Amino acid sequence: MRRSEWVTLLIGVLIMVFGWNLSFALYGPSSPVLQLTPSNFKSKVLNSNGVVLVEFFAPWCGHCQALTPTWEKAATVLKGVATVAALDADAHKSLAQEYGIRGFPTIKVFVPGKPPVDYQGARDVKPIAEFTLQQIKSLLKDRLSGKSTSGSSEKSEPNASVELNSRNFDELVLKSKELWIVEFFAPWCGHCKKLAPEWKKAAANLKGKVKLGHVDCDVEQSLMSRFKVQGFPTILVFGADKDSPTPYEGARTASAIESFALEQLDSNVAPPEVTELTGPDIMEEKCASAAICFVAFLPDILDSKAEGRNEYLYQLLSVAEKFKRSPYSYVWVAAGKQPDLETRVGVGGYGYPALVALNVKKGAYAPLKSAFELEHVIEFVKEAGRGGKGNLPLNGSPQIVNTEPWDGKDGVIIEEDEFSLEELMGENVGSNDEL
Repeated sequence: MRRSEWVTLLIGVLIMVFGWNLSFALYGPSSPVLQLTPSNFKSKVLNSNGVVLVEFFAPWCGHCQALTPTWEKAATVLKGVATVAALDADAHKSLAQEYGIRGFPTIKVFVPGKPPVDYQGARDVKPIAEFTLQQIKSLLKDRLSGKSTSGSSEKSEPNASVELNSRNFDELVLKSKELWIVEFFAPWCGHCKKLAPEWKKAAANLKGKVKLGHVDCDVEQSLMSRFKVQGFPTILVFGADKDSPTPYEGARTASAIESFALEQLDSNVAPPEVTELTGPDIMEEKCASAAICFVAFLPDILDSKAEGRNEYLYQLLSVAEKFKRSPYSYVWVAAGKQPDLETRVGVGGYGYPALVALNVKKGAYAPLKSAFELEHVIEFVKEAGRGGKGNLPLNGSPQIVNTEPWDGKDGVIIEEDEFSLEELMGENVGSNDEL
């Protein structure tokens, strides 16, 4: 065994046994390989006027350790011709993730004016040098033809896929009302590496519509076990029922993933809700962050009975269903239950039912001025979504009080005890005493 191989083996053993971070042992201060960090990456790589080869490595990676002498020799051979550099992706994970690094070592070649390309050739000095010379010739050809290559290599777009782990998974995915598609991968998996650029492209194209995320199962084995992941990559769809994710079994291309995700949007939207306003917590949850909160003031249960109230609620639910893609919320309250809110939005004087569009953030509201009928309510919601007309100031935050929720039954008329006129007037009633 050669001396360099013994050194590599010794480093690997020390890392496994002691957990040492020995990145310095891969490329020491005297190494011809330029060591990169987030602070010098832009100046040394992105703003370079020449070709730069970057190895993204992890100090514990056996293949990285084996590549070290070859990479240093390549740096010596290409000195003055191209820059050979290395970045510890284990220590600088966020920077590595921006370039979609999922396995080690990954070699990317940065040419001024162009996005970085992956080096896929043999990991020997000669093929590395030959590939570099091809990139240099292409760069010279572009410059001779007058193409602008000044400045830097185009930095690839940051990965729109969200890095998920055991600390943020529940908060971001399971508690979300949005559709999530999550890839469970392993950095060493060949199929995962092949999927990586397609996944990144799909995540960018679906940004703002569907959430894509990824879980490194080498690190997050608890999540891997929790969702019964048995192979890589595994893609799970977390729709309206977050407790029962379904597997994605389509093609592993960006276009197929995008088409599937958009098809799932309609079927995976959480059902709309119309919530009774029974306290300040409901007001905070439903109205504080909503773009528009539609508040319905329904007649007293003695006036409408259960059947009539349910008809109003069904009507509101129909409206919520129609506009389920919009960031609106819907609440209702029985007449007189929230007097301060009624006063602030001018409800009560013209009868019930009544409806207002409320924007808590802007401190404004708009009343429905037409009849409380489905077609009028739908038009009112559309108008409110376009910015509304005749918005009025809310004049402060309404005082919401805690009330008992409706039990779903008809109201009960409380009958007072009967009494006699004699009991009311006393013993003198009916007497003919003279004054």
